[in-house]
Amino acid sequence: MTTHSTAPSSTSTSPDQTASLASFGGTPVSKKFISPVQVRIEDDEIDAAVNVLRSAAIRQGQQCEQFENEFAQISDARHALTTSNGTTALQLAYQSLIQPGDEVLCPGFTFIATASMVIACGATPVLCEIDPDTFNIDVNDAASRITGRTTAIAPVHLYGNPVDIDAVQSLAEKHNLSVIYDAAQAHLAKYKSKGIGRYGNACTYSFYPTKNMTTGEGGMITTNDPEIQQQCILLRDHGMEPGKRYHHVKLGYNFRLNDIAASIGRIQLAKLPERTRVRQQNAALMTKLLSDVAPVQCPSATPQAEHVYHQYTIRLNLERLRCSRDEFAQHLRSEGIGSAVHYPASLTEQPVFRERFPNLPPLPESERAGREVLCLPIHHALTPRQIESVAEAVRKVAAAMQL
Repeated sequence: MTTHSTAPSSTSTSPDQTASLASFGGTPVSKKFISPVQVRIEDDEIDAAVNVLRSAAIRQGQQCEQFENEFAQISDARHALTTSNGTTALQLAYQSLIQPGDEVLCPGFTFIATASMVIACGATPVLCEIDPDTFNIDVNDAASRITGRTTAIAPVHLYGNPVDIDAVQSLAEKHNLSVIYDAAQAHLAKYKSKGIGRYGNACTYSFYPTKNMTTGEGGMITTNDPEIQQQCILLRDHGMEPGKRYHHVKLGYNFRLNDIAASIGRIQLAKLPERTRVRQQNAALMTKLLSDVAPVQCPSATPQAEHVYHQYTIRLNLERLRCSRDEFAQHLRSEGIGSAVHYPASLTEQPVFRERFPNLPPLPESERAGREVLCLPIHHALTPRQIESVAEAVRKVAAAMQL
């Protein structure tokens, strides 16, 4: 198998190229399906969980505390706080920093929780455009949407690619904004050689099964401000002061993690640096193999940032293809290659937001991303040969579908 054998020889599509597609009876690139994700709990992680179960000390306890300390250190943050999932991590961080009636700048292209948890806190998300190359919030566009009610900005390190943190922090300092980074997909990402936990008022993470590391369900907040840490601790456990059982000083929630999940997270965290290295290596190979495919735009890392490739997200130039993104994905599947779409619609196109905010302005770049993005397999369990197969299939479909 040679990766470059299916490269298009011209800008037009020949009947032979179309007929070669597995969708039309041709031979698929990979006989064994290559999935875009792999979720596996390994034996040492199972053993760690079993040890906690046997101890009967399964609530939030010592394992959670150790997990927090280890995660803070690897993220270059002073404090870390486990939560029940990434969404509750956002809600706790927001509620510690924003008030009902505030406006919070959010990217228009992200998972819904980034904005919906702003609403859960009684504030209003102000949706902003994204940079078409990095998929992260366009800071200049965000600046144009600031009003007298704007108190915070919630940038997302989307797909594992850190946002332009210098630009965000500069905007925040100029307008006295709090900064809550949504790093649900960016464990171990760096900016200027420092962990992203070093920046902003708070940073939130998710440990959902398909993330770069998992605890089954779970989340984490990092912060360098002890007051924010204490507010999150109170809110996480029914507003109950630590060490004063049944003494509640504010309204809170049950957003705790448990030691079973934390024990898995600690083992996964120890493996994360090597797994991240493999993802980055796989991404570099994929980019090398796809860089000359005209209808395909490979992902771009933010300058001075270290992308950790939770997703390897290409953009398809639909003006140069005679198929939609979803049809392109179906052709890849016939070739034995899985893919995924994160996300098929901007937040301005989501029914719940259109109903709640009927005068939402259009966000052309965010909406275009929803039509064009396609995430290819890149995870740490893939071999270089499998990455070559993924790239070969992309080249093959692009050649057959190119106008």
